[in-house]
Amino acid sequence: MTSSAPQGFAYSREQFQQIVEDVLAMAKAAGASDAGVEVSEGSGLSVSVRKGELENVERNRDKSVGVSVYLGQRRGNASTSDFSRQALEQTVKAAYDIARFTAEDPAAGLPDAEDLVSPAEAAMDLDLFHPWDLSAEVAAELARRAEAAALAVDKRITNSEGGAVSAQQSHFWAGNSRGFRGGYPSSRHSLSVSPIAGKGGGMQRDYWYSSMRDAMELASPEVVGRYAAERALSRLKSRTVATCEVPVLFESTTAAGLLGAYVQGTSGGSLYRKASFLQDSLGQAVWADHIDVIEEPHLMRGKASAPFDDEGVRTRARSVVAGGVVQNYFLSSYSARKLGMRTTGHAGGSQNLRLTSRLTQPGDHLDAMLRKLHRGLFVTELMGQGLNSVTGDYSRGAAGYWVEDGRIAFPVHEITIAGHMRDMLKQVVAVGADIYTQGGKTMGSVLIERMKLAGS
Repeated sequence: MTSSAPQGFAYSREQFQQIVEDVLAMAKAAGASDAGVEVSEGSGLSVSVRKGELENVERNRDKSVGVSVYLGQRRGNASTSDFSRQALEQTVKAAYDIARFTAEDPAAGLPDAEDLVSPAEAAMDLDLFHPWDLSAEVAAELARRAEAAALAVDKRITNSEGGAVSAQQSHFWAGNSRGFRGGYPSSRHSLSVSPIAGKGGGMQRDYWYSSMRDAMELASPEVVGRYAAERALSRLKSRTVATCEVPVLFESTTAAGLLGAYVQGTSGGSLYRKASFLQDSLGQAVWADHIDVIEEPHLMRGKASAPFDDEGVRTRARSVVAGGVVQNYFLSSYSARKLGMRTTGHAGGSQNLRLTSRLTQPGDHLDAMLRKLHRGLFVTELMGQGLNSVTGDYSRGAAGYWVEDGRIAFPVHEITIAGHMRDMLKQVVAVGADIYTQGGKTMGSVLIERMKLAGS
């Protein structure tokens, strides 16, 4: 990056680097034993339309400097959006004063030097930055095209909650008193539409979207619109079903939530607080024995790719689950110390997880998965946050389709599915080849052997 600010930003990397060095020097002069700094800037454009009319245009721009000051094992944090020297000095003083009056914590402190990313590793280019020079007029036209495509599919598409386009980008630079320096720019762009099918009490809404680092890789507005309309139409004449206990197939878009629950249960914060249904699960069989989960933090253009975590600790490709057995937790430096372990480079969360089954065949797309389900519920939408992360009890509102003889029979709504997450992970019968990436999680549809369904 040159000394001038990159496209869409007000500050250059060199300016950020200077702020980091200045703040670290201020912290040292104040008497800090250690310090960490991150300076960041973000900007973007969001535009929405409804029924062809422009509804909202929002431009966002924000910036921040965050400072962590350590006095031995006492820590203070403060932040500011003012980059003037006086404001930076006041922020360092605020963090220092907080640390002075904070109780000592044996786990507090910067990462150990040997865990920090090297300069060469920190400079790894993962191709995460693709700025989109998008005007509000062009964004609105893209959103209109998506909505118009949805409305043109069928006369039963009677209304719309609108189409939306977003272009977002940010960059940061971070450093600490143990030698870590690093930062990079990134972007995330999206296009979405939410059509409504039917009339009166029989109306059904669905949506679809496309999200990419590079706007040139987004699905076309017409493709997004048509698919959203097809999803809404397929839900017309939805009904409930009698309470029962049946197999449940999670569509690939909803299946990522199962992996998210597992990550939450094996994350350091939950584990050291003893607030996890997967307490002491390292080395234990938690998933069905045909399930593997790998982590790939260095995927080019990956939605959760990063050369280092939020603390500057290097990230590594690794096996998370092998043959159903837990291989690793997700730990920051602090949670690792609380557990008497070593950081895994996960301050800030997981990085590009991929769940697969050793039983999956290339032809196991949705039709094949429905045949494996045979009779039961195919879930395409989940409502609410129905997981008790301490006990593992799971209960969520759901919508989807009732399946008979391996074929969709009719759409279903106003039901609740329930189970225990430990049982659900163990009872994964199959994983489809209908791969989908939801955020930083990639997997196919997932068939659970049996769950409780509460209906009419």
